[in-house]
Amino acid sequence: MHFAGKVILVTGASEGIGRALALSLARERPRLVLAARNASRLESLVAECQALGAAAVAVPTDVTDRAACEALVQRAVAQFGQLDVLVANAGATMWGRFDALADLGLFERLMRLNFHSNVWLTAAALPHLARTHGLIVAVASVAGLTGVPERTAYAASKHALVGFCESLRIEIAPGGVDVTIVAPDFVLSEIHKRATGPDGRPLGSSPLQVQRVMTAEECALRMHRAMARRDRLLITSVRGRAGRFLKLVAPRLVDGIVRRAIRDRC
Repeated sequence: MHFAGKVILVTGASEGIGRALALSLARERPRLVLAARNASRLESLVAECQALGAAAVAVPTDVTDRAACEALVQRAVAQFGQLDVLVANAGATMWGRFDALADLGLFERLMRLNFHSNVWLTAAALPHLARTHGLIVAVASVAGLTGVPERTAYAASKHALVGFCESLRIEIAPGGVDVTIVAPDFVLSEIHKRATGPDGRPLGSSPLQVQRVMTAEECALRMHRAMARRDRLLITSVRGRAGRFLKLVAPRLVDGIVRRAIRDRC
């Protein structure tokens, strides 16, 4: 029961990994602050978490707004008096070759959501986390550890997030605040249906072969365990862990593995 009574703020909580993580944590009876843009889904999640024994509050938030990020952290502290864990999970993705993209503004939008929002949330939360010797959990991706074709904007934003967190960890470790980076492989989630295609519009359906993809619940369970151990890095797939080390000695081999994975959509 590592998180009993702890105040945990989760962004992107209305669906996918964020929702599954909130439900997994709720069984330990923490105090949850759940944020996303969809208010009705958040309220439904709050009810489920409360039924499992957690105290929970929904805070509809658009984390691409810096002021909203700051207000979210302030609401969490005002509601429960402290902050123990920040889970920066909100994000979006894209599919399409770089030379086929109709709108390069996609890079700015994904960087704002996948990277800048994490910086703003961390800056607001850090003074409170320092008081509780808390934990920052940043949901990155295996695409933040290696290049992935058709995901250039997404990979760039996640590489930035990983670099930020690795640097931040060194700075804040003496103060007792830890950083856990989560790097999922493909996970079954609504994020892929809403992914921006090369024409700038949402795909509308997942391009993945879902039978080959990890469920959000399994990913959340692994995250929950990594958070309890305060791990530095969680890579959720064997393929991802192997690729991290093979890249040092056989980078062309890793390129081929990644290329085939995207071609086969898994």
